[in-house]
Amino acid sequence: MPNILKKIGIESQIDDFMDQVSESGLLCKSGIEAYLKENCEAFDSALTAIRDAEHRGDMLRKTLENDLYAKTLIPESRGDVMELLESMDALLGRFNGLLWQFDIERPQICQDLVDDFRELLQCSVEAVEATVRSCRAFFKDLNAVADHVHKVAYWEKESDKVSTRLQRAIFSREDIRLSHKMHLRFFVKLIDRIADEAEDVTDRLNVYVIKRML
Repeated sequence: MPNILKKIGIESQIDDFMDQVSESGLLCKSGIEAYLKENCEAFDSALTAIRDAEHRGDMLRKTLENDLYAKTLIPESRGDVMELLESMDALLGRFNGLLWQFDIERPQICQDLVDDFRELLQCSVEAVEATVRSCRAFFKDLNAVADHVHKVAYWEKESDKVSTRLQRAIFSREDIRLSHKMHLRFFVKLIDRIADEAEDVTDRLNVYVIKRML
């Protein structure tokens, strides 16, 4: 597939699309860091940037889908490629949605929980970044896919550990109302879900790889 993609001129488009997914994670991370530091200007800047990244990602995905169908490209793998692009676009949307949810709901994160929230988000960002590398390998070097997929599983497990620890810490507190605890847990779940979905993508990717190698 790599040589075919290069020949038909969509290899660079796929790279650009993956760049947008990767960038969305970094923008989400910087935006939430700004939120935690109460830096409104930096937070608003991250919101604008991640919205633009999602828009570019959507446009690239639609262009790729149109090329794959209209030009009858790689028919034997087209369905798998389409599903993969849509799954990665959904991850980009998750980062965008998370940042906007912070903007809308403005959760009050207790100071002693801040580091755990940072660590949880880092795990999800790393999981998606490893997923991006796995996808790039799928299009360029099938033998390298497994090297990145196992990292996704690692970061997903780390995310689960931090999420559990953080939820226990939240609900063991006696200085905040139950409604506040529930609100914090909602955001823990939102962040943790990103790592879960990244692993779901690579589970499907493993199937695509097997089909390609048959």
